[in-house]
Amino acid sequence: MNTATDGALALAIAQFAPTSDRAANLARIAEMTADAAAQGAHVIVFPEYSSFFVAPFDASLAAHAEPLDGPFVTALTEIAARHAVVVVAGLLERASEATRARSTVVAVSAAGRLAVYRKLHLYDAFGQRESDWVEPGELEAPETFEVRGIRFGMQTCYDLRFPEITRRLADVGAHVALVPAEWVRGPLKEHHWQTLITARAIENTMYMAAADHPPPIGVGNSTIVDPEGVALATIGTGSDVAIARVRLDSIERVRRANPALELRRFTIAPR
Repeated sequence: MNTATDGALALAIAQFAPTSDRAANLARIAEMTADAAAQGAHVIVFPEYSSFFVAPFDASLAAHAEPLDGPFVTALTEIAARHAVVVVAGLLERASEATRARSTVVAVSAAGRLAVYRKLHLYDAFGQRESDWVEPGELEAPETFEVRGIRFGMQTCYDLRFPEITRRLADVGAHVALVPAEWVRGPLKEHHWQTLITARAIENTMYMAAADHPPPIGVGNSTIVDPEGVALATIGTGSDVAIARVRLDSIERVRRANPALELRRFTIAPR
């Protein structure tokens, strides 16, 4: 792991196209983790459905869903331990219904699982019906984890369109929201992706790190955005890793100038 002592944390986003070949997906994650770690990354974020992916969705999603102590998370933990980093990635987790899976995100290190998030808002929009194949997560208190004094929360893809999700993370003290995604291409979708990530960063005065699938399925454009809405690192349409430095003093400076979280007059309640 990077041992820099300047108070900054090196955060990496990894953009790649998962397939139905689970072994190949893990091999790609291992390769990209090694690349990011060699560049000094402490935390590396991979896309949604990194364990298994087909388009369009079908019954194979549920057939390839795993428990959180299954082979994918076990291998992910071994990869994280090998490079002394935290790895965050999306997987298909077994659901309560045999015909559906959960879109779940895990954060793992050599110590094991640090946090889990199950996608709350499913992509039943733009002619798609993710809920036919995926079960939504329960409304639970968000889990967070800390690395080098920086607290991370997690959300997934379509959750970006619901600002309450990111605000909940800010409310529990997260400095960074990690967003594994499979943001499907379509009219204006790249614009929506970039705009929503930037808006969530600005309105919560926090960092956002979003990792997507590349085209032709996803929009690509994985990015890390700072609390002022400035893109610090971006990947275009290929498979690659990109790294930016996250600093607590940057968040503190922005929040002194714009204490929006303290000035707001509304709270969030579940529907």
